[in-house]
Amino acid sequence: MTELAKKRPEFRNINALSDLPTYRLPAAGWVSILHRVSGVLMFVLLPFIIWMFDKSISSEYSFAKFRSVFENGVGFVPGFFFKLVVLALIWAYLHHFIAGLRHLWMDVSHKAVTKQFGTTSATVTLVASIVLTLALGAKLFGLY
Repeated sequence: MTELAKKRPEFRNINALSDLPTYRLPAAGWVSILHRVSGVLMFVLLPFIIWMFDKSISSEYSFAKFRSVFENGVGFVPGFFFKLVVLALIWAYLHHFIAGLRHLWMDVSHKAVTKQFGTTSATVTLVASIVLTLALGAKLFGLY
């Protein structure tokens, strides 16, 4: 009778060097991790956001200095670097917002908690955040 019993699965500790590079995280996993990363990025760069807001609305002179930072840079830091930081903030906001809407929709609609919806909505979230970031990034870098 014990021979017919189904063998129980064996669980072992993973070897991070050999197992993790071969593990494929599903799209929903990427969205979840990037949702956290985007939130941390926005929080860490909050002083930069406040500085940008302050300089952009204080006066015409401070706005001119603000624009100069993005065109010419400050000290040894080129303006291109500041634009890249703003591009990262744009992505963080868009991804965090879209992923947040996705999570809210799953909380409200119990029909949305399926594997198919999770995969589809995660893919839509990733694509939408990247496409919108590219569009706004093109504007930021003066392509249109």
